[in-house]
Amino acid sequence: MSEGNRLEKTNRINILFAFYESLLTDKQQMFLKYYFHDDFSLGEIAAEFDISRQAVYEHIKRAEQVLENYENKLGLVAKHESRTRYLEELRSLPKDVGLPEPYKRRFTDIVDSLEKLE
Repeated sequence: MSEGNRLEKTNRINILFAFYESLLTDKQQMFLKYYFHDDFSLGEIAAEFDISRQAVYEHIKRAEQVLENYENKLGLVAKHESRTRYLEELRSLPKDVGLPEPYKRRFTDIVDSLEKLE
C-alpha cells in the first residue's frame, strides 16, 4: 500500500472512530487507538497484550470492518460531510449575492447557529 493510500486509510478510520467509538468493544477501541492514534506497530501491540501479531492484525481488521458497517448502515460521517459542504456554501452566499449589510450579518448569524447545532 502506498504512503498516500495508507494516510487516506488512517484518516478514514480515525474519522469513523470519532463517530462510532462508543459502539465498539473495549478491545476494539484499544487496538484501534494503539494502531491508528498512537502509531504502534502490530509487534508492539502484540507484546503489550501477549498475543501474536496475526491476532492483533485480525482484531484490527475486524474492528475496521465493524466501523465501515456502522457507516454503511447509519451514514453519520457522510451526513456530517454533506452538512459541512452545505454550510460552507451558505457561508459564501452573502458575498456572492448583493445583500444589504444588515441581511448579510443576519444570514451569517444563522449559519453560525447552524454550525453550533452539530
